[in-house]
Amino acid sequence: MTRAEYIKQHAPLFWYTPEAKKEEISDNLLVETILNYGTMEDVKALFDLMGMEKVADVFFSAKGRQKLNYFPQIYNFFTLVFNRYVPQRNPE
Repeated sequence: MTRAEYIKQHAPLFWYTPEAKKEEISDNLLVETILNYGTMEDVKALFDLMGMEKVADVFFSAKGRQKLNYFPQIYNFFTLVFNRYVPQRNPE
């Protein structure tokens, strides 16, 4: 599956993005939206698409206000997951 197909498949999660701009969605927005609002199947498909290491890099690169965009429970859960399965990553 390509990135464009993945975004199109999950288009309802990006309802606020104009249709013509959906292919320009950044990795930060894609990861944040899927982790916050997607199902675990959506998350697994994101890992298949981008790779768990890349998703972890994007997740841990969120600083300041971007970091606050994650729900606290989601941030805690995925911090634990990435620290367990991508151990070379070091949050903060």
